[in-house]
Amino acid sequence: MLQDMTMRGFGEHTQKDYIRHVRSFAAFLGRPPDTATIEDLRRFQIDQHERAVGPATINGAVSALRFLFGITLKRPEMALGLVVMHYAPKLRVVLSVEETARLLEAAPGIKYKAALSVAYGAGLRVSEVAHLKVDDIDSERMIIRVEQGKGRKDRNAMLSPHLLDLLRQWWREGKRRGVMLPHGWLFPGRNGTDPISARQLHRVVQEAAECAEIHKRVSPHTLRHSFATHLLEQGVDIRVIQVLLGHVNINTTGIYTQVSSKTMRAVTTAVRFQAIGAE
Repeated sequence: MLQDMTMRGFGEHTQKDYIRHVRSFAAFLGRPPDTATIEDLRRFQIDQHERAVGPATINGAVSALRFLFGITLKRPEMALGLVVMHYAPKLRVVLSVEETARLLEAAPGIKYKAALSVAYGAGLRVSEVAHLKVDDIDSERMIIRVEQGKGRKDRNAMLSPHLLDLLRQWWREGKRRGVMLPHGWLFPGRNGTDPISARQLHRVVQEAAECAEIHKRVSPHTLRHSFATHLLEQGVDIRVIQVLLGHVNINTTGIYTQVSSKTMRAVTTAVRFQAIGAE
């Protein structure tokens, strides 16, 4: 199954998720998953619903098992009984511009301030921030090269003068500490040869939010949500935001940015004027 996923260009994160779901199914089954029947798959899904497993997890398991039986085991008929759950995605948690500034200012040290500023200022995913290298910062073209992002796609992200200045401060401090290796990771982990972990960035964001007295449920991805929403509020075309975020489908961007507060205010004003005209 791993070989089949690799040949089809599946990312490391997706492969791990698929294997995790198949392992969960094997544990439920109590025997090798290639011996399963359609009724076994049905029982597995019923068990998930009885245990109140979330829709996203159920749908992830469906995708993994469809791949296992349809591609690896050459038993596509097995997937016919798997049912996908349709659900409305939750509204994204978004910080205001002022809250974002407070959170970034509360980051513990220049390294983390720079890393979180990249997540917000360039709209990067946490894995993309973690895997940036020094050479990915192009100060001449004022872009950040994101190599092998989600879907193993390369793209360019925006680099503002303020963010470049902050990254240069971190580069000088990293050189002074001896952790910034030539052509190495922009944000190295504890041993210097590996990149910072996504878990570490999650922990830092939560600590900074607590220090900044922000009571919303935040993560590094909240900074990406906020980046997109703030651009939308500034009047940036949604198709430009789509490119900056690296989305293939414009519908994903529409959900991602949700309805901005500025848009809602404009709609409210229009309705009020219509009501006045009607009077």
